[in-house]
Amino acid sequence: MNIFQLIVDTYGTPNYKEFNPAVPAIVSFPFLFGVMFGDIMHGALLAIVGMYLIMAKAEKGSLAHKLAPVKYLFFMMGLFSFYCGLIYNDFTSLPIMISDTCWEEPAK
Repeated sequence: MNIFQLIVDTYGTPNYKEFNPAVPAIVSFPFLFGVMFGDIMHGALLAIVGMYLIMAKAEKGSLAHKLAPVKYLFFMMGLFSFYCGLIYNDFTSLPIMISDTCWEEPAK
């Protein structure tokens, strides 16, 4: 079963002829995670773990096999968290100076 469908099923299973929100959850759930947890380093680490799980051979009993259902979820959550961290200017709760500030000291 798809991990996104499992997330939707925790909120309730759609009935016959009802819209299944699993498709919009594929993008909206990782994006809202990134909005909530916007940090450049943590997002990069999560994306690297997701990329490792995507690239690794999922042999029986290995970590990649156990985490195979969530590999794309981890990768997407890491990318969105990295992106929101850039917007929030947040690197492990420390600001980084990507560009100059537009704020000016008021005249005294």
